[in-house]
Amino acid sequence: MLRDRRSEREALDQLVEAVRVGEGRALVLRGEPGVGKTALLEYLVRQASDCRMAYATGIQSEMELAFAGLHQLCTPMLDLLDRLPSPQGDALSTVFGLSGGDPPDRFLVGLAVLGLLAEAAGERPLICVVDDAQWLDRASAQALAFAARRLVAESVGVVFAARDGEVAELAGLAQLVVDGLPDAEARELLRSTLRGPLDERVRDRIVAETRGNPLALLELPHGLTPAQLAGGVVVSGTGTLAGQIEENYRRRLAALPAETQRLVLVAAAEPLGDPVLLWRAATQLSISAESAAPAACAGLLEIGSRVRFHHPLVRSAIYRAAAPEERRIAHRALADVTDPEADFDRRAWHAAQATAGPDENVAADLEHSAGRAQARGGL
Repeated sequence: MLRDRRSEREALDQLVEAVRVGEGRALVLRGEPGVGKTALLEYLVRQASDCRMAYATGIQSEMELAFAGLHQLCTPMLDLLDRLPSPQGDALSTVFGLSGGDPPDRFLVGLAVLGLLAEAAGERPLICVVDDAQWLDRASAQALAFAARRLVAESVGVVFAARDGEVAELAGLAQLVVDGLPDAEARELLRSTLRGPLDERVRDRIVAETRGNPLALLELPHGLTPAQLAGGVVVSGTGTLAGQIEENYRRRLAALPAETQRLVLVAAAEPLGDPVLLWRAATQLSISAESAAPAACAGLLEIGSRVRFHHPLVRSAIYRAAAPEERRIAHRALADVTDPEADFDRRAWHAAQATAGPDENVAADLEHSAGRAQARGGL
């Protein structure tokens, strides 16, 4: 449930209404980690249930893979490629590796994305949702921003969510800053997460230090004992707010069985959220299916049709907390189960992360991967 957020919800409602009547719109939600950008995107999806939806999520480990984010968004629309002018259709076919050809001009790729979105909105309005845009690969960010700036009479809306000041490519698009909750709403949210007594001085200090950040309000009290919460001990965090939240996630992970910790690390190292790939890698490491339950009970990870972390900070906290050798073992298992024919570039990246020293075969695969990116017009 969204608390407050009236102005933000109104802005999203206006965008949906404009798209429904044939006006193209683009909007960037900006704010610190945990402030509620993803929750607002989920609200947008519910409000636009009559529209066609397209999704992409920036993933930190995929920033080196050219057009990976754009491929996420456009894959459900690729059956419309033949409706585009042939230079544009050829450009997208090339950048997605569907066909060979000379590296396409970036301007042509941007036009092709704009044309594809317009075609996808032909039967009913289209809303594109791009979360964690700060982790989009640069080629995707450029192409999507190019298309978003040129939306006029298309029934297309593109909404990005990004951390403050981290995506230069989105400059010039309409911006909506998402701040923390007002004090009254923050106190109410904090109270809703706790079962025991809460001293007013502790409550006010937590609200002040989190600056109304909803994720921090939900997560940081878990790091305090009932005596600290009820006894009037004035707590003071150290480091950045995101760092404090990550430390809380690391403590929760450390309390889980060793096999569960290994499974969660493999999931953190696997950027696709593909449960089949995750379980293949887990099998390589003799991790049982039962090991997933404690992670779900701890509110860290859910494995269903997709592998979903409670929040992107969970993924980054777990990955950074692991020892280098533990990360290499996870990446080696993922490289071993990634199809070199279907996903050569990602397999090469996993193999590189699994390698502790110079390796000619891995180096050759990385070099080949870079050549493939250049051939598609990527970086």
